[in-house]
Amino acid sequence: MTDYILEMQEITKTFPGVVALDKVSFRVKCGEIHALVGENGAGKSTLMKVLSGIYQKNSGKMLLNDKEQFFNGVNDSENAGIAIVHQELNIVKNLTVSENIFLGSELRKSGVKNSVIDKGRQYRKAKELLDIVGLDVSPNTQASRLSPGQQQMLEIAKVLNKDASVVVFDEPTSSLTEQETDKLLALLKKLQGRGMTLIYISHKLSEVFRIADTATVLRDGKTVITKLMGDLDENELIQHMVGRELTNLYPKLAHTVLTGTSALEVANWSVPHSSITGKMLLDDVNIYANKGEILGIVGLMGAGRTELALSIFGADYKNTSGILKINGKEKKINSPKDAIRSGISYVTEDRKKLGLVLGGTIRSNVSLSNFNKLSRFGIINNNKEITEVARYSKELRVKAPSIMQLARNLSGGNQQKVVLAKWLMTNPDILIVDEPTRGIDVGAKYEIYTIMERLAAEGKCVIMISSEMPEIIGVCDRVYVMAEGRVAGELTDEDISQINIMKCIQGGKANEVS
Repeated sequence: MTDYILEMQEITKTFPGVVALDKVSFRVKCGEIHALVGENGAGKSTLMKVLSGIYQKNSGKMLLNDKEQFFNGVNDSENAGIAIVHQELNIVKNLTVSENIFLGSELRKSGVKNSVIDKGRQYRKAKELLDIVGLDVSPNTQASRLSPGQQQMLEIAKVLNKDASVVVFDEPTSSLTEQETDKLLALLKKLQGRGMTLIYISHKLSEVFRIADTATVLRDGKTVITKLMGDLDENELIQHMVGRELTNLYPKLAHTVLTGTSALEVANWSVPHSSITGKMLLDDVNIYANKGEILGIVGLMGAGRTELALSIFGADYKNTSGILKINGKEKKINSPKDAIRSGISYVTEDRKKLGLVLGGTIRSNVSLSNFNKLSRFGIINNNKEITEVARYSKELRVKAPSIMQLARNLSGGNQQKVVLAKWLMTNPDILIVDEPTRGIDVGAKYEIYTIMERLAAEGKCVIMISSEMPEIIGVCDRVYVMAEGRVAGELTDEDISQINIMKCIQGGKANEVS
């Protein structure tokens, strides 16, 4: 027996026109937390799909406890003791917590497949699993009532029920708050202490350094290095990931805020909750954004950041009240179509559900908001469409064989670039980006920050909503802090710091921060 519970030797996986994995070697020691990192499109997800049996390799070997494995589906890999907690959680929200844990593996009273479910035994077993993951809810709680962090814990309880020896976590904190992230990372260390082997995929390198013992870097479908975390620093890890040194994570191009030239003003802006009488999603919000400015909006989950962006963009919020001005002129925006005509574009925080048609091509997705620009008398000019989409794809460095690649087959970073391309083609004066770097790698983040800087340098207004305080501090000229549907503070220049942001969130006023 070797020290390695899992070995993947020279794994190659090809798709039409693309070599996704090129003789990748990856091995994990028993009982360790092994980080798998790399840029979007590096091959991490493909490698894990080969491991889980979703994809079949073209060549190479997989060994689990020194025995060669051949997985033809997820059931094969799970039966061998491998489980994956995906970024998109597989929770059935209209079922209870207990029903989710045992879905497909129900405990039966007689042990016979189609006999009556033993709900009492399931309840007791579910309670044991919930205690292990630290989820303090009843097994009879409906899953729809759980927060994103609680749903993540439920997903882990499901994995524990499968008695897996190797568990893969794919971007598990992408939708979690800072407090939920801390709780999850502590749980992973606890699971490691129980003898479980974990593979951790994340673009948040601070998390990797907090919990991982070893890291393997993939780049362009190849293994670059495997190294103990104690022998790495963040700069070296980034350099291996992107193939070059990034001396500054936040580009600072020469853009000048045109103070006093308001691009957007919102006054006394209020949005009532649709189903809870007397509750406000937004309560008397007053903000402004200048031309040539990158304005940050920050706050905890539920603070009203996304509701503010969507209501400005004309989403379906009933009984919205207040005054909206664009370039100093009052506007009534009742739909996204009105917003686009008024020069506003909005990049959603959920690119897969709301930003893209995953079954469509890059070409069709980028064209989606630009039919007026690409057509005449209602007929799309195909040559113009191809030329324009190809130009924006090239400018944003979308990695794909062609603009006819399906969106679902792109990496997260390239999907985000396609969403950006769609909205940049509308030539907006005001671009609102909601969590623009969620789930993408450090190199793609840099490129997106550069696009935002370039737009500001052209005199356009960029409004960035983010839960990542370092990027708010590193990119924004001015910041509004939101809490419970209100503006809790405004920070500028050297006052923009994590401490001051948290002071505002917790009830300090803008003129009290230091």
